Amino acid sequence: MTTYTHGHAEAVLRSHRWRRAANSAAYLLPHLGDGQRLLDVGSGPGTITADLARLVGEVVALEVTEEAAELTRAELERQGIANASVVVGDVHALDLADGSFDVVHAHQVLQHVADPVAALREMRRVTRPGGLVAARDSDYGHFSWHPASAGLDRWLELYLAAARANGGEPHAGRMLLAWAHAAGATDVVAGSSTWCYADPEDRAWWGGLWADRITSTALARQLVDQDLATAEELADVAAAWRAWAVDPDGWFSVLHGEVLITT
Repeated sequence: MTTYTHGHAEAVLRSHRWRRAANSAAYLLPHLGDGQRLLDVGSGPGTITADLARLVGEVVALEVTEEAAELTRAELERQGIANASVVVGDVHALDLADGSFDVVHAHQVLQHVADPVAALREMRRVTRPGGLVAARDSDYGHFSWHPASAGLDRWLELYLAAARANGGEPHAGRMLLAWAHAAGATDVVAGSSTWCYADPEDRAWWGGLWADRITSTALARQLVDQDLATAEELADVAAAWRAWAVDPDGWFSVLHGEVLITT
């Protein structure tokens, strides 16, 4: 197992709870329907999970720790979702029967696991013949922003270093197709999509949460503890994020790779 780079601090959850099926799983939605059984791998705070549960017959959400699973359970309860359950397990070795799901979905998961090819093999194993495995991951190396900012350049350098030190692959988006092929998949549709933050409200939200994440989360502690940065440097990076957020020309694009694998 890897170490989860982001952790579950408030600033992280503020970001992850913004994610919904419409803005994070649009490539999958046309393939969902009543009666399907869906496994949601890495369900996190459960906002995508709840949306998916409204579109299918049953959802099983999977998280790697009880702490993370409780986040999903709390959101499902808050939204009154009755057709979803949450289990704890390892995507590299799922304690689930072969072919027991119509759809297996993972959003922003494979970039954090120790062996994404093994994870995809397991996801394919528990999907019925003719079913779908859907994965979407960001590609930090293709994030783009304006205006140019030495502080944001340094933020990216630090994030890449931390994620790789934890055993992850922050450029996962571009790797999904290759990982799917390595996992034995032959019927794969690959694509990409973006999130874009360019209006004042979106810039304030995105810039503010990253300013907080780089100074007050597991990522910040790791960077300091591993001597990758000082607290003073992280404060400077946070200031760069806040400066970007108030710039009327500020624009930020987050690229994601996507794959739909037919089993």
